Amino acid sequence: MSATGCCYDNAAIESFFHTLKVELVHEENYRSKNEASSSIAYYIEAYYNRKRRLSTINYNIPLLYESVASASFLILNCPFFYYRINIMK
Repeated sequence: MSATGCCYDNAAIESFFHTLKVELVHEENYRSKNEASSSIAYYIEAYYNRKRRLSTINYNIPLLYESVASASFLILNCPFFYYRINIMK
């Protein structure tokens, strides 16, 4: 076992592949690599990133989590935001 936060720890990706196999791959019979590839890509983009709630981000939807994080980043890095805070003091 590696330490928490170690870049060599692959528990997160193993969890993702387990979820992918259980929720999608085991139920399908692919006829070609292209069919499998497009099905998996659609699952990731249309369902996993947009609708599925993830425990690692407090059961939020990844797109919502990213939009909130980017909005807070923009607000905190906006010069006008700091200007208004300093005026209000």
